[in-house]
Amino acid sequence: MTEIYVDADACPVRDEVYRVAGRLNLVVHLVSNGSRPFRPPGLPNVRMITVAEGADIADDWIADRITAADVCVTSDIPLAARCLAKAARAVAPSGHVWTADNIGSALAGREVARYLREIGAATSGPPPMAKAARSKFLSALDTLVMAAVRQRR
Repeated sequence: MTEIYVDADACPVRDEVYRVAGRLNLVVHLVSNGSRPFRPPGLPNVRMITVAEGADIADDWIADRITAADVCVTSDIPLAARCLAKAARAVAPSGHVWTADNIGSALAGREVARYLREIGAATSGPPPMAKAARSKFLSALDTLVMAAVRQRR
């Protein structure tokens, strides 16, 4: 069965994930190290997973369990790459779908941004979530989940 894994600590689209998963009766795993507490939704198909604090512990939990039939919601580019390596699908909260064709350049861009921060250059974070971005995310998640469900059959 297709499941949705959410890198949940800073995820701004959890409600949208609940809507898609509820409509299709899919299990959602909200994986968090608890650094940014959020209220559990109280839905029977949503599982709260709290891992130890530390770099990449939540990512490791997701990458160890995700399968080719699943979808990951993350803005973490290395986690998206790990999911793609297991033939799973991955989408950013912005609605950007990670693929084998774009993940390499995204990883390279991440390294350039890291280097710029190290030398003191100003870099910007992601913009606030706009209504259009939420709509784009919903559409992308629905498309990925439906493809995963079809493939599973």
